[in-house]
Amino acid sequence: MTILGFTWYYVLTFLAVLSVLIYVHEFGHYWVARRNRVRVEVFSIGFGPELWGRTDRNGTRWKVCAIPLGGYVKMFGEYFPAADEPGEERALTPEEQAVSFTHKRLGQRAAIVAAGPIANFLYAIFAFAVVFTLHGDKVPLAVVGEVVAGTPAAEVGIRPGDKIIAIESESVTKFEDLRRIIGAHDGVAVRLRILRDGTEIAISVTPRSQANPDPAASGVRVGRIGVKPDPTHIEYERQNPLVALWMGAERTVLASGQILSYLGQLIVGRQDSRDLGGPLRIAQMSGEVAKDGGIWSLLLFTAVLSVNLGLINLFPIPMLDGGHLLFYAAEAVRGRPLSLRTQEYGFRFGLALVLLLTVFATWNDLVNLKVIEFIRQLIT
Repeated sequence: MTILGFTWYYVLTFLAVLSVLIYVHEFGHYWVARRNRVRVEVFSIGFGPELWGRTDRNGTRWKVCAIPLGGYVKMFGEYFPAADEPGEERALTPEEQAVSFTHKRLGQRAAIVAAGPIANFLYAIFAFAVVFTLHGDKVPLAVVGEVVAGTPAAEVGIRPGDKIIAIESESVTKFEDLRRIIGAHDGVAVRLRILRDGTEIAISVTPRSQANPDPAASGVRVGRIGVKPDPTHIEYERQNPLVALWMGAERTVLASGQILSYLGQLIVGRQDSRDLGGPLRIAQMSGEVAKDGGIWSLLLFTAVLSVNLGLINLFPIPMLDGGHLLFYAAEAVRGRPLSLRTQEYGFRFGLALVLLLTVFATWNDLVNLKVIEFIRQLIT
């Protein structure tokens, strides 16, 4: 995709997705703050000049601002003075202290800060569950997409495109059925009934033993013949809501692990840092997912992005929620908060790091979307 193909459709889709995720995140902070009797002064989607707003009966200003690339919840008593000078902040009355964020217990403040990322994880679970309940989970069918060289399947002539309809006397529909039955016949020859080019044929193959990839079955050997599913042959299987919620939690944990694994490999140099994307890449992917996959694919995409947002905000970097939690952990150990000057320097460092990462990711986007090349062509 080039800059010329980056249309308003992509931009509007991206802003819609981002606004939902920001609202979820900030509402987590807001909801827990209100439960702890903290007065919330502002709930903002975006930064800069206010485009729309209203004040509710609790005195909270709900608003949408001109720069829709973030958001914030401003709580009464949440301030970060620039120095340790006494008297910079006026003394609060007892009534004001009762609704002040700063005057809440350490556990309450930590809960309010952690609520944003937790809301993102809960949203991801819910979004996955909605898709699995109403649309269904993607299930590969028992059609061979790839035959691994040197495996039993390759040796007996199984080909890509073969549809396996039965193993011994048991009918097969899903690829998981194939994996389950073959796995139980380690070293034992089995007879496959295969549909190839409209003709049914029979092939005998002996599964070869290998370690079970499931961590819960460590040390157990299973049979494998060396075939992979065809991603173009799938069906969607709807789940009941309780099963869908459990599956949503599993997918959220799996996505978190994959993200952390990628970041770990990025840090040690096993992944190319040029693959790290920023807002332009997310906008591109949002538009493409919505255009090609429809509402269900877009909802799954927002779930994955929500997991990303939750994890990133838990990183122990000042300016992010994880940085606040790091300060609170230090307060718990020391028995008193860090000095205001230390917090100030921490937030400056965090802001510089976040800006640096944002600029780096955006530069990657400009290069990968060929914006730099496009500009170079215009001026040469």
